[in-house]
Amino acid sequence: MHSHAPRGKLVVVLKGYPRLSETFIAQELHGLELAGMQLEFVSLRYPTDKRTHPVHDDIAASVNYLPEYLHDSPLKVMKALFTCVGMPGFRVAVRHFLSDLRRDFTRNRIRRFGQAAVLASGWPEDGRWLYAHFIHTPASVARYASDLLMLPWSVSAHAKDIWTSPDWELTEKLASAQWAVTCTGSGQQHLQSLADDSSRVHLSYHGLNLDRFPEHDRATSSNAGQQPDNPVTILSVGRAVSKKGYDTLLQALSLLPTDLHWQFVHIGAGTELENLQRQAAQLGLSDKIQWLGAVDQQAVLAHYRQADLFVLACRVADDGDRDGLPNVLVEASSQGLTCVSTNVSAIPEMITSHDNGLLVDPEDPQQLSDGLEQAIREPELRHAMGQSAQIKVRSSMDYRKSVDQLVGLFADHWVKAP
Repeated sequence: MHSHAPRGKLVVVLKGYPRLSETFIAQELHGLELAGMQLEFVSLRYPTDKRTHPVHDDIAASVNYLPEYLHDSPLKVMKALFTCVGMPGFRVAVRHFLSDLRRDFTRNRIRRFGQAAVLASGWPEDGRWLYAHFIHTPASVARYASDLLMLPWSVSAHAKDIWTSPDWELTEKLASAQWAVTCTGSGQQHLQSLADDSSRVHLSYHGLNLDRFPEHDRATSSNAGQQPDNPVTILSVGRAVSKKGYDTLLQALSLLPTDLHWQFVHIGAGTELENLQRQAAQLGLSDKIQWLGAVDQQAVLAHYRQADLFVLACRVADDGDRDGLPNVLVEASSQGLTCVSTNVSAIPEMITSHDNGLLVDPEDPQQLSDGLEQAIREPELRHAMGQSAQIKVRSSMDYRKSVDQLVGLFADHWVKAP
């Protein structure tokens, strides 16, 4: 237990819990518990995944679910609002809410205030601080609840939440929060440009729990995709959504020379999965692709170890959504697996092309195909880059560094909080 872990309960506001795609959040929260902090979770949505990861079983915190839609629990919401009228920060909270509503006149905005009222009315006696993961919806709920309760709050910002939120909203939340952390240098730079005090926006890479991803002594392979009965295995792990660029990846795979023998394995669910499967069929690739859907972390680890290379064709989506530093790139690298990815967001903060992976421009199927071809045809280069990637992750991407940083931030500000 860390001697500087603050006393009292930290109430964590999450968009949904548990979620298979947010292992990095669960890992951080478990780390905070191991550091001696008491946590209680508040989720804006019920879980939709049928499976969980082992780390979810290790977390002791209880989870309270707010009404996902206010009309589903009208009495609960009305009772909460009546309770909040007597709170010292009610007028401030309403003023902030109405100011936001004028600029964002949506049901979602009203829902956030109603959820904040339910959260504040059921506040635990020993609750001392609000901490939101994601600076969009969860941070709105946390900010309104912070106003109502006159308690401090802070936020962890990631990727989509930063790049799809309007600047006015980010600026006001950063001014209200005690501090913010974000997991990429590009995200930090953007938030600092909007903050009245840039020193309160901290960079904190998620990293990995390396105990769950033990070092893998990957054997040197001579497989250059020349044997039909021994294809090179190309793996990708990611949700089937626009920002992951899987349509570009399928085009790239279709451009690979016919003398190369490969198979592609995809892990992940997502709204675009059926469209991608149709595209693969149209491109004549169906017999070379396995679509495995969502699987747990242990199964993902086994696939990292079995694959020959990893690919993720990230892009900036039309609505501005993008990845930060995809956790799967860190996970794959931790197993000595060479990653082929794109020059998007914070990916170049971890991967240096031709040193510990290969980077190409986003939305360029031919460049991506050329990168994949090089990685397939040159197994010695593939092995060397994978080894370099594993060394980098194990020397600089341990999640405990991020947890220690967070505990320090809480401890430094907790004492100063009213």
